[in-house]
Amino acid sequence: MIPCAMVKSFFLSALLLGSHVGATVAFSSVRGNMPMFATSITSVNTPKAPSKPMLYSSLFASSKIDNDLPADQAVQKRRAFLANFAATSLLPLFTSAAPVSARGFAINDQGPLVYGDDDIMSQKGHGTTSVPVQENLRYGVSRKLADKICSFNRVFAEMGGYFEGSSTFEKDVRNIVASTREPVVFYDSVSGKSLFRAPVNRSVDEFIAESKVHGWPSFRDDEVVWSNVRVLKSSGETVSTDGTHLGHNIPDQSGNRYCINLVSIAGNP
Repeated sequence: MIPCAMVKSFFLSALLLGSHVGATVAFSSVRGNMPMFATSITSVNTPKAPSKPMLYSSLFASSKIDNDLPADQAVQKRRAFLANFAATSLLPLFTSAAPVSARGFAINDQGPLVYGDDDIMSQKGHGTTSVPVQENLRYGVSRKLADKICSFNRVFAEMGGYFEGSSTFEKDVRNIVASTREPVVFYDSVSGKSLFRAPVNRSVDEFIAESKVHGWPSFRDDEVVWSNVRVLKSSGETVSTDGTHLGHNIPDQSGNRYCINLVSIAGNP
């Protein structure tokens, strides 16, 4: 029999090689060399004469989700998937003996993560929520896109970097922190309940920098309002207790990291 360590070593080498090759393709047309991170493959479409990778993940938007965005924004940042897929989706499977459902840090372990049941995302009066998103959302986000992401979606997301080029997110966050010296509260775009408070135990520069590296607003355990937020054990999907799709938990060496759609947390209290 082949030793387990040898098998793991083989897979790790293959994944690292794939990541290196993917980076050459991925960064050829992405703004600068900003990496993009994904969670899991949801479909692989292989056309008869493929000209580019057709891989979509739970953190990549579909053309249907983004059909209200300008063409240049809809194309921007789609190609950095291969370089990071190995590191964020496949690599953890071989470096941890824990099942996918247990990769988060649970309560009384290394963080206050609160799990929820899949029933939270059952169909209601308006998709997985009872009502549509609010009329006047913050940060200049698209209400049409927000409604699709929040209430009629379990898989896709806004485009990576959407919060940078299509919103007033950074400007507003910096202004609020500077004027109040308090964390910014982010509210559910549907219910208006508080979901996240950031930055907590770090500077605003660190919060924004980490979000830019990953392509979506990124929160840590101490920044989550756990009375209104749950993580589904089956997938790592991060949702509100009212059924709003928020994003996913993608743990790293620092602990849980909640990669969240800005359109989902742009509500008013």
